[in-house]
Amino acid sequence: MTAQESSLTAGARPGTPKAGSVTGSGPTPADRALAALRIATGIVFLWAFLDKAFGFGYATSSENAWINGGQPAAGYLGSVAGGPMESTYNAWAGDVWVDWMYMAGMLGLGLALVAGIGLRVTAVAGTLMMVFLWAGEFPPAKHLSDGTPTMSANPVVDHHVVYAVAMIVAAACSAGRVWGLGRAWERLPLVRRFPWLR
Repeated sequence: MTAQESSLTAGARPGTPKAGSVTGSGPTPADRALAALRIATGIVFLWAFLDKAFGFGYATSSENAWINGGQPAAGYLGSVAGGPMESTYNAWAGDVWVDWMYMAGMLGLGLALVAGIGLRVTAVAGTLMMVFLWAGEFPPAKHLSDGTPTMSANPVVDHHVVYAVAMIVAAACSAGRVWGLGRAWERLPLVRRFPWLR
């Protein structure tokens, strides 16, 4: 085998780092871009949790903060006015278990994405949460239940779909290894035993 053939096949051997991979020659611009996407997406969820929990006066006023007795999911669920989940979501508005699930989801997604750990679990749980939120807005509907136009900007892809795709891409590309704790997380005995926790 010639030196040229040897160098061409080296990248194909199992366990050999690919050119430009995080484990080979350091983070590439694409690796850094994926890490930035992961962190930015995490901040979206982390901020939603913090603002609803403490009422910083942006989307949530201080008097409506969770720590002051507010119901973080009630406003969203109570305002659903169309789509197949309307009656279910309206009935759930104000239920304590829904508030806890919603807030735990926002906190968990935010922390995992910013830290770069558990991205596979995050992608699955986050996508499921985004499906529920997407169903609440139900972009395919042209009219609300009272007949008024929904003014939906896109009947299929909205920000919930984009967030879900961002989480899936972050997990698929192991984006937690750059600017995150992904490498340390992957070395934990529990994660080595159960790779789906990565």
